[in-house]
Amino acid sequence: MRMARIFRGLLLAVACVFVVDAQWLNYPTKGTPRTAGGKADLTAPAPRRSDGKPDLTGVWMGITKYMINIAADLKPEEVPFQPWAAAEYKRRRDTESRDDPSARCLPLSPPLKQTITSPFKLIDVPGKEEVIMLYEGQRHREIFMDGRPLPKDPEPSWHGYSVGRWDGDDLVVDSIGFNGKIWLDINGHPTTEALHVIERYHRIDFGHMSLEITIDDPKAYTRMWKVKESPRLLPDTELLEAVCENNLDLAHMGDK
Repeated sequence: MRMARIFRGLLLAVACVFVVDAQWLNYPTKGTPRTAGGKADLTAPAPRRSDGKPDLTGVWMGITKYMINIAADLKPEEVPFQPWAAAEYKRRRDTESRDDPSARCLPLSPPLKQTITSPFKLIDVPGKEEVIMLYEGQRHREIFMDGRPLPKDPEPSWHGYSVGRWDGDDLVVDSIGFNGKIWLDINGHPTTEALHVIERYHRIDFGHMSLEITIDDPKAYTRMWKVKESPRLLPDTELLEAVCENNLDLAHMGDK
């Protein structure tokens, strides 16, 4: 029964995703280091940009367990809920995430985007002073690296506003301006309009990355808290087109 519930949650997360035109799934990526057998050498040194910073470009895949529960590596008592947020999280678990926004094809939060059951493509554009993230079935993200500040009075939105900077070899991304409707995961960790997400990306080698995510939302949590994830590179492939629409499962789900 438990596995059936988890599987249903995964189905909701990718509700009615239609793959269109599976092209270039096995096309060699230029510049990829190879082993003697011709396979991508994922333990080769991380590539560098002309300015010496790590080049984060590539197609990356997150870890599904964080899609289900962003706090999967924490003990339940280590998530610093505000009382109302704890009650709301319990309600969402008790109703098996029936009102999950992703089940209605609504946008995902940045932490959830990085762990959904499809890859994301990171494009480092040094000359344009920005980093672009592309997703299958989700709107892209623009991370501006030109020194602009975050907006002081942002119009609340699903995707928020993101700026980035380099801290040594780490790309640090600050995002604010969310509408309070997004969930941090399928389980339903809540957010409010005060949400501030800080992501720290570090390319360990050619095929491995560490990602530290700090959740700062004083209206939902009593303090900032962090999770650490490990996206992996998917070499020699590209994203597919996917569309989320007309999820018919919801009408057949009970209240629990």
